[in-house]
Amino acid sequence: MGNTKRILIVEDEAPLRRLFHKRLSRKGDIVDSFGNAEDAFSILDSTVHDIAIVDIKLPGIDGIKLLKKIRDKGNNTEVIIITGHGTVDSAISAMKLGAYDYLTKPCKLIELEAVVQKAYEKKMLQEANINLKDELRLRSSYDKIIGRSKKMQEVMSLVKKVASSDSTVFIEGETGTGKDLLAYEIHRQTLQRDDSFIVVHCSALPETLQESELFGYEKGAFTGAVKQKRGLVELANNGTLFVDEVGDINPQLQVKLLRFLETNKFRRLGAEQERRINARIIAATNLNLLNEVKEGRFREDLYYRLKVINISLPPLRKRKGDIPLLVDYFLKKTGSNKRFSRSALAALRSYDWPGNVRELANVVNVAVIMSSGKDIELDDLSIRDASSRQYKIKTLAQMEKEHIRNALSSCAGNKTKTAKIIGISLRNLYRKIDRYNLKSVKNFQ
Repeated sequence: MGNTKRILIVEDEAPLRRLFHKRLSRKGDIVDSFGNAEDAFSILDSTVHDIAIVDIKLPGIDGIKLLKKIRDKGNNTEVIIITGHGTVDSAISAMKLGAYDYLTKPCKLIELEAVVQKAYEKKMLQEANINLKDELRLRSSYDKIIGRSKKMQEVMSLVKKVASSDSTVFIEGETGTGKDLLAYEIHRQTLQRDDSFIVVHCSALPETLQESELFGYEKGAFTGAVKQKRGLVELANNGTLFVDEVGDINPQLQVKLLRFLETNKFRRLGAEQERRINARIIAATNLNLLNEVKEGRFREDLYYRLKVINISLPPLRKRKGDIPLLVDYFLKKTGSNKRFSRSALAALRSYDWPGNVRELANVVNVAVIMSSGKDIELDDLSIRDASSRQYKIKTLAQMEKEHIRNALSSCAGNKTKTAKIIGISLRNLYRKIDRYNLKSVKNFQ
């Protein structure tokens, strides 16, 4: 299942225009057709076409000028020129200006379809190359899945099994356990490993922007929508869409996500036609999503539609045998030749790591900076409590609580502003306020 193509036809011969329109729209492609360039101009500012089929001889503004107008838009629209035998030279000139190909009248419909498909494949290849550059940057940012413990061996065995299918995967795990790394590892083992791996960070998106980011929008769909935008779902076509912190999706969008999961169809904001794409869906959450269902905050039908294959990622405290391996890996990433002393490593293994692997990575990085010798000692691991002379590592939860408290105070209790500043959804902020009992913060409203 491929993308629905958007095709523009500009042909002044009405019977031929109607024939092209009927033929190209029969497989579900969206076709806009006009009899002259002036009328076509009306749609160029609001709609991006994959393919444009343009007659070189048009009343008024000719096909060459229309070609230039389309190319000036910079939307990578591939233009196919239709020409008579007497204007072949002009068609060749059009190709020098960036047209993909030309067909001479009368052209066979099967020939037209073939050229349209090849032009579309070229456009997709160009976009894939752009996405590949982003993908290479993305891949370099992902750590490896490290672990030889029994629990991690079980997880990786399950990953190997699910990678060969196209079923939706649901990853559960505490914050910092590496759900995004696991999602990428599943993608890396699929046949679509060379296609896009697109991530949607739901908790970082304000609820008002979630739908437009996920499904895209047409020009004029809302105030500020000055041009058409493809959503992350569309960018994931033929690859993998990783929906991180899916529990933070607002109720209205949950309905649309459910329909997409069931049909592979979606509609951009402000669009009339549906589009169809094929993408592997992996969702993740650090919430007890079943409890969210019971509390009425998450749709039960969406919950079960997401939870086709479930993988639970264990917290670090339940696989402490992996800590030395992880420490070595994070040390190598810093480029340092330092090593942890026995007492320091023992302290790491005795700690419960509420922030999980992410917290361990942060502690290793800070320890490398704080240590002055070749060995990293206890003093380098954490803040010293002078009264008890015990070393306490501040958890991510503690730091997050302090950060939210400070943000609330600085915003005079304005929750919308606070959520925007710290980069989470308003719904997620309310949840954290309850979790950390921050309702009594000074100036909180």
